[in-house]
Amino acid sequence: MCNSQSSKEVTGAFALLDSLIRHKVTHIFGYPGGAILPIYDELFYWEKDLLIKHILCRHEQGAIHAADGYARCTGNVGICFATSGPGATNLVTGIATAQMDSVPLVIITGQVARPFIGTDAFQEVDIFGITLPIVKHSYVVRSPKDMGRIVAESFYIAKHGRPGPVLIDIPKDVGSEKFIYNYMPIGDIYLRGCMPLKFSFNKHFAYMLHLLEESSQPILYVGGGSIISNASDIINYFACKFSIPITTTLMGKGILDENDDLSLGMLGMHGTAYANFAISECDLLIALGVRFDDRVTGKLDEFACNAQVIHIDIDAAELGKNRIPQVAIVGDIKFVLSNFVDYIEKQEKVIFNINQTRAWRERIILWKKQYPLLVPNSVDFLSAQEILYCISKIQPKAYFTTDVGQHQMWAAQFLNVLPRHWMSSSGLGTMGYGLPAAIGVQIAKVNSCVICISGDASFQMNLQELATISQYNLPIKIILINNKWQGMVRQWQQAFYGERYSHSNMEKGSPDFLQLAKAFGILGLELDFRKDIERVLDNVFSYKGPVLLNCKVKEEENCYPMVAPGKSNDQMIGIVKQSF
Repeated sequence: MCNSQSSKEVTGAFALLDSLIRHKVTHIFGYPGGAILPIYDELFYWEKDLLIKHILCRHEQGAIHAADGYARCTGNVGICFATSGPGATNLVTGIATAQMDSVPLVIITGQVARPFIGTDAFQEVDIFGITLPIVKHSYVVRSPKDMGRIVAESFYIAKHGRPGPVLIDIPKDVGSEKFIYNYMPIGDIYLRGCMPLKFSFNKHFAYMLHLLEESSQPILYVGGGSIISNASDIINYFACKFSIPITTTLMGKGILDENDDLSLGMLGMHGTAYANFAISECDLLIALGVRFDDRVTGKLDEFACNAQVIHIDIDAAELGKNRIPQVAIVGDIKFVLSNFVDYIEKQEKVIFNINQTRAWRERIILWKKQYPLLVPNSVDFLSAQEILYCISKIQPKAYFTTDVGQHQMWAAQFLNVLPRHWMSSSGLGTMGYGLPAAIGVQIAKVNSCVICISGDASFQMNLQELATISQYNLPIKIILINNKWQGMVRQWQQAFYGERYSHSNMEKGSPDFLQLAKAFGILGLELDFRKDIERVLDNVFSYKGPVLLNCKVKEEENCYPMVAPGKSNDQMIGIVKQSF
């Protein structure tokens, strides 16, 4: 169908599907309903011809999180369908999640027919207005003749510069109406507010090099923008060339092998002690694709307070927003850093010598030895940390999704991942993200191991997506870190609210997770004792289909290190110094 001639009378729904195919869309995640039925009716024929595949999720929030996971692991635009009214409003959390984490999505919602807009018709909501603060751009298709142009523009906007979600709201009669179709050729996009990116940064390189040559305690502070830019290779090359330690944000995980000597792991509220000490004492902070988020900086005016700052980001709005840099460059991380390396290598004389940072690196090595991430090894209880550490060793190339809470932070601390192998709601902190995101990743990476790390509280927010996993027989491995609490909430109540555990216990009313898995036709396993970790994990990963592993971990275990709100990063709770 997508090879059909232009200038042919077709429906708006046909134009939509044809435009998606022309943009190389292979999968759609969604849930049908009345206002979007003309589009689903057209989809029936395209699926029959094997031109596209729709994944039926069990909730619209599940669908958009699945599209989000698909987009993060591939770098391509994720596509989500939902109907009007509650179908559209169920997408709001997922749209905000994608916006906060700069994920390229195109979201198609059905709408009541044009004559009924504004009449409070059945299942009518102004999803365009509702989502205005949390999308990169949005459209209401008023005429089917605009469909090809709007889809082409949406893909361009979603991927252009800093990625983000774009909403297309399609009235029911627009999907049904016939018109003479002339498709919009890909590449023929001109938007005054979304011009081709032209960077001017060479003028900064001399000063950047000067700052580097003057530094004896430099740090690379790397965030999600570097993952989006696919800048892992150039960042690793740059770091190795100048022997600069690297710390990452939660979004930046995977930029390098965390077993590397230069890796400091994650920094911030639950970052490693040595990353936070290093940030507090560095004299040059090279910030790549980061936004100086409060969970990273702690007390902002004490964050890297002795450092000169070089900040490179694709989004000009981030430069100087929270921290005024000495050098600010708007640009793609990979492109800018590659050009800076070329500039350095063309210099006849570069004063920088890696020996000038030797004492700094030796100091960091000492911190690593004194303040390591500890894996509890008591025979009396099962720890999430040890389970995650073992999983990382067993499955070094796996794709990981997480939910939000203690298990997320432990996963960030103990999982060593590859670029684009880490999917976690970082900016919005969305519970219920992990399971549906794993669906999107498994659809995209059919032959790869996909592991969802979840907590018993987060898991219950979107557990209906077990049905989607079952329907498509997706071999996702679900690791349920079950401490019978909203773990992070309980930890904060213990630390800052006088141990008043108001509505954070999840034991009463929780399902029998093994029986729940069985009800959906999924293998359920249980892990109770430390001595069984390797044997049980071997059973999980040798099984060909989906598995839910219920890990009964210690209930009162807290996630450390921890920077308390309003404190600087070097004032961490719960670090244990090792003596040598």
